[in-house]
Amino acid sequence: MEPKQIVIVGAGFGGVAVAESLASLPNCQITMIDRRNFHLFQPLLYQVAMAGLNPSDITVPLRSLFRDQKNIQVIMGDVNRLDFTGQTVTFGETSRPFDYLVLACGSKHGYFGNEHWEEFAPGLKSLEQAIEIRSRILTAFELAEIETDPEIQKQLLTFVVVGGGPTGVEIAGAIAEITANTLVKDFQTADLNQVSVILVEGGSRVLSAFPRTLSAVAQKDLESLGVEVRTQVFASELSKEGLRLGDEYVKARTIIWAAGVSPSELNDQVPGPKDSAGRISVTPDLSLLNHKNIFVIGDQAIVIDEKGFSLPGVAPVAVQEGHFVGQTIRADFSGKARGEFKYFDKGIMATIGRSKAVVSTMGFNFSGFFAWLTWVFVHVVYLMRFRNRVFVMMQWSWSYFTFGHGARLITNKDWRFYRPDQKEKN
Repeated sequence: MEPKQIVIVGAGFGGVAVAESLASLPNCQITMIDRRNFHLFQPLLYQVAMAGLNPSDITVPLRSLFRDQKNIQVIMGDVNRLDFTGQTVTFGETSRPFDYLVLACGSKHGYFGNEHWEEFAPGLKSLEQAIEIRSRILTAFELAEIETDPEIQKQLLTFVVVGGGPTGVEIAGAIAEITANTLVKDFQTADLNQVSVILVEGGSRVLSAFPRTLSAVAQKDLESLGVEVRTQVFASELSKEGLRLGDEYVKARTIIWAAGVSPSELNDQVPGPKDSAGRISVTPDLSLLNHKNIFVIGDQAIVIDEKGFSLPGVAPVAVQEGHFVGQTIRADFSGKARGEFKYFDKGIMATIGRSKAVVSTMGFNFSGFFAWLTWVFVHVVYLMRFRNRVFVMMQWSWSYFTFGHGARLITNKDWRFYRPDQKEKN
């Protein structure tokens, strides 16, 4: 009997969970396709952007991850076509047939129809974006060090973070902390008292998914770090010079986007109903209507919980969905009935800064140092490999006791930039 072909598109939390759940399943061949050759631990991506961790600390090569799983082949490719009638996926000029297809491609930042803003305000969804943000922040300080015009120096030292969710809160707090605790020791002529960090949120409070008491604590902690929090304000007119916040135009050379997401472009090729954001509606077993062998999970799908709310696009949801899909495919192989996906909510957490965090879990809400320790423990435990855990703990311990950020490197320039002949042309 020919083995069943199971194709997984995307090596994020959901895709990896599916593959791991199908380990040792007989009579199947799994193909995992991703445009990168590594799995990214996205919850700590902001730490790379803020020079707290190195890229290798939060990534693991896919071939290393699945080295001992004999029923899987990893392919680095960019899927550009889905054929549901012929049951094939195409990446580049190559097509692969499937008996089961799992779409777990994640999401990207959405700019509410203003995609040209991305040039001026990168989001934080990929390792490349994290390195770009880190370079923009550090470059702003380097340029401020040699800038003699006070007005331009002020623009260089103004940082605006758009979006008051966990990512925006963590980035804003980290910029304020690295300025006060680390960079202030590195620069002699730049007036770091001019540094302004502005966090913008269109809603009435930051961390709107958290209980109101924790939102208030988070805002107070941010303000204690020197972050200016502006709520019920919308960003517009983004450019390389700055942006408009409500009725005020703010001159800022560094803008970071942490507001709104949009699903993978592949969603346009998937039939069936979608929500206003473009996420795909799925059946209770996470398969497509009229396509029981095709599953959509993670940020690509809209899944309604028992209370009638859509599940958030966070890692725990994707992991649980991935394991469920893996078990569902196993059930099909065994001739058993499929179940319905039910999400077990373990809670939410966000860190604001050194010894500052908020946690809401299992009916308990707490903040401060213990919440921060909880945040550290959970994130270290969920890192994919033992090596990563050790290196992250070493980096965090060093940073905690020395106030140092060892990854303060500007590394996103083309190598040709440093050739003398190219400098002359520039």
